[in-house]
Amino acid sequence: MIIVMQPDAGEAEIAVVEKRIQAQGLGVHISRGTERTLIGAIGDERQLDPEMFDSLPGVERSMHIVKPYKLVAREWHRTSTIVQVRDVPLGGADVQIIAGPCSVETEAQMSLAADAVAAGGARLMRGGAFKPRTSPYAFQGKGVDGLKLLQDAAARHNLPIVTELMDVRMLDTFLTAAVDVIQIGTRNMQNFDLLKEVGRVDVPIVLKRGMSATINEWLMAAEYIAAGGNHKIILCERGIRTFESGYRNVLDVTAIAVGGMGHPERPEGEARNHGAAFHH
Repeated sequence: MIIVMQPDAGEAEIAVVEKRIQAQGLGVHISRGTERTLIGAIGDERQLDPEMFDSLPGVERSMHIVKPYKLVAREWHRTSTIVQVRDVPLGGADVQIIAGPCSVETEAQMSLAADAVAAGGARLMRGGAFKPRTSPYAFQGKGVDGLKLLQDAAARHNLPIVTELMDVRMLDTFLTAAVDVIQIGTRNMQNFDLLKEVGRVDVPIVLKRGMSATINEWLMAAEYIAAGGNHKIILCERGIRTFESGYRNVLDVTAIAVGGMGHPERPEGEARNHGAAFHH
């Protein structure tokens, strides 16, 4: 069960809900987001009824959610999520383009790329300062220097930046640099320690689907982020591996309908529409 607290609910009101859950022998998980607090009951929630909580001070609503992912489930979200990045809304009826080079390499390259991104009408610029590579001998990115090149190029057109975080030890550097959107790449989709840490920050997260991940696994990865209190999650379908070897990744377009909006024949895929992104 999830109990959604009102935006102005205080610690005393949260504590009352927590004690009522514990009185029934269940555990409690509290997710404090920027807008409201969510309280999850852990255990056999059949012992609980919404009427036990709906009349309590500070409670907005409560509901049973039987899926393994609770906070990203569609049930308790009345409207689709809009993730705001500066003045750019991601999600809902607006379609936004995030564009830029896969890897940050030179100042001249980034300057030309930023000009092209702005001229093409894209609202955000991406670039890889830190690059995960299959081979340890391949170019791994320019690191902090690359991050500065991306920032400087994007700033000339007032473009928010999106870049990949690979190592939790670099999170403070990203926060100090005021990275607008942190990208979690396909190889780190199930790096649970990393997901927990970005769940504790107030920065939008682009979560790429793992190359062999099911929709359920993808959404459970998103649950790790939401459980930390960060609900600004953008799901990115980046292509999956199949039997086909003629090209690198197969774009699973059905993932948007199943993972974002829910599907009546596949209840395990009914999830919150966090906003979605395609990647090439």
